[in-house]
Amino acid sequence: MAGTPESRVEAPPAKDGAAQDFIHAAILEDNRSGRFQGRVHTRFPPEPNGYLHIGHAKAICIDFGMAAEFGGQCNLRFDDTNPTKEDQEYVDSIIADVTWLGFDWEDRLFFASDYFEPTYAWAEDLIRQGKAYVCDLPPDEVSRLRGTLTEPGQDSPCRERSVEENLDLFRRMRAGEFPDGSRTLRAKIDMASPNLNLRDPVMYRILHSEHHRQGTAWCIYPMYDWAHGLEDSIEGITHSLCSLEYENHRPLYDWFLDQLGIYHPRQIEFARLSLTYTVMSKRKLLKLVQDGRVTGWDDPRMPTLSGLRRRGYTPEAIRTFCETIGITKFSGITDVALLEHCLRDDLNRRAPRYMGVLHPLKVVIENLPEGTVEWLDAVNNPENPDAGTRRVPLTREIYIEADDFREEPSAQFFRLAPGREVRLRWAYFITCREAVKDAQGNVVELRCTYDPATRGGNAPDGRKVKGTIHWVSAPQALDAEVRLYDRLFLQENPEDVAAGQDFMSTLNPDSLAVLRGCKLEPALGDVGAGVTVQFERLGYFCVDCRDSRPEARVFNRTVPLRDTWAKIEKKEAGKPAAKATSPKPAVEAAPAGVALIGIEDFSRLALKTAKVLAAERVPAADKLLRLQIDLGSEQRQIVAGIALFYTPEQIVGKTVVVVSNLQPAVIRGVESNGMLLAAKTKKDLRLVTVDGDLPPGATIG
Repeated sequence: MAGTPESRVEAPPAKDGAAQDFIHAAILEDNRSGRFQGRVHTRFPPEPNGYLHIGHAKAICIDFGMAAEFGGQCNLRFDDTNPTKEDQEYVDSIIADVTWLGFDWEDRLFFASDYFEPTYAWAEDLIRQGKAYVCDLPPDEVSRLRGTLTEPGQDSPCRERSVEENLDLFRRMRAGEFPDGSRTLRAKIDMASPNLNLRDPVMYRILHSEHHRQGTAWCIYPMYDWAHGLEDSIEGITHSLCSLEYENHRPLYDWFLDQLGIYHPRQIEFARLSLTYTVMSKRKLLKLVQDGRVTGWDDPRMPTLSGLRRRGYTPEAIRTFCETIGITKFSGITDVALLEHCLRDDLNRRAPRYMGVLHPLKVVIENLPEGTVEWLDAVNNPENPDAGTRRVPLTREIYIEADDFREEPSAQFFRLAPGREVRLRWAYFITCREAVKDAQGNVVELRCTYDPATRGGNAPDGRKVKGTIHWVSAPQALDAEVRLYDRLFLQENPEDVAAGQDFMSTLNPDSLAVLRGCKLEPALGDVGAGVTVQFERLGYFCVDCRDSRPEARVFNRTVPLRDTWAKIEKKEAGKPAAKATSPKPAVEAAPAGVALIGIEDFSRLALKTAKVLAAERVPAADKLLRLQIDLGSEQRQIVAGIALFYTPEQIVGKTVVVVSNLQPAVIRGVESNGMLLAAKTKKDLRLVTVDGDLPPGATIG
């Protein structure tokens, strides 16, 4: 495997302890039963028809992570069964992205096209068993006769062809005798099945198109539902981990393997990732590229891994994010602010600090002699003492941010103003003496003086200043272009649009602002392409790996310093508890410390029965379980502090009582919509459960 990333995920020892989620639980169960002789072998099977995005990162972390945690192996396999959409460019980008994330498939790089011959042979085997047939119906007619969720399908007129005729036609399909779309090979299962995927699904279609690896050797190509279980079987996969949309396809996966009587892996589904302000469909991402709305798949505004890498994201931050959101069996939308929070947390520890001025305003320090260059020590990263220090030049002329000066400051403005003293970061106190203006009345230069006794930013006489500003030396500054990236879409759900519109109508016209003539401290000239640093007081910025050159430096803003997610968590944690109304006189006194309430207060609680559909532990939170519950009219996610008293297995299937009209809360980064009722002592906790046949959503009163 080519390339070695700086960040490599090390495989921990095999696990045999408590399950963290339903996939862990399934693997532990299989290991205890000996189903796969204690082996854990997974695979990541991308289709090379586009670049990987942040949603794929979740799947990659699960596939490779599960194998690593249990001391197993994970294959990288390309599902290259559609030659009309696949390209070697996408293969190369996927290999680069998985490597960058820190995962290693060793010598197990495979392609579905490597298995075309055995896959074809198994198809003939099903034909000989009378369980597959060649169908002449066009695609729209196949779809029409498939039926609906409430009506059974209708048999194809070709369904009862003889084995001999089907073998002959299928071989002629392979030989290229028929045009595209004229015939398919279909499995013969059950046209009345309640699962539409079992209504004689297509196994092969005719495509006279050159394949990126096989050339023109084949003109029939297997469908994913037919091929991927066979590929798993060939490779000895134990746990075929898929996104949730394949849950209804699992019976078909099992049917094919059972009819052929070959090695049978276990398919397990998990919910895919959805992010606010983001689209994940490769088809829609391709449209953005083809329509020129972005500069390419690696545009830093794109959610692709190559785009995130170019923007300055680290693989460690993405892996932490995927671990934080956990593995669920139910769909939901994750706030993109959580991803940005994980990135800031990672960069805060590792990114070196520098000073850069994006909107320069010249300052002349009048009492510093011309030609003077004083070198000052600046800390590279206060979070990492091992990062050391660097030397920063101070000269008579410097640049500061234009926003750091106000001619008529407000009461809350503590930076530079006429007659006001501020601290230059790592340097001295300076005082503004004069603001020089141009003919239009714009401030173009400040005349200041500095106090030589305040070197390092502290005054010997103990006087304090409220403002500290960053700066760069004017004669030694590096010129740079800085690209300020913002969210690509204006609304949380870009696909929630009015009739007649599509997701493109929600594009943010201000998602990119390009600043030229920015001034950077000279040490930034040694920072290589793709390296992310912090511009003090401004944010994190990355040297653009495509456009930046020594004579024309380009920096991309990775993320601002302001942490939206931390503010959300702080707001949730700081909400005052609801105040109890003043107790009314009662016949008997309330127990000590308990306020009495009226019946009208109790009636405000909407108590309903709910069935627990799924449960799993919240990562890095020993006391919390994340539950998916059925409230009858809807399903919800609830986070409950019951993990010390119930395992996920113990609570699934129970009918519990839920306070259903609470405002949503964010608990350890996970949204919770409701609260379970429980009885608690100092040492124990028991959920309030409901016996009998009371359905979900019943009102408790």
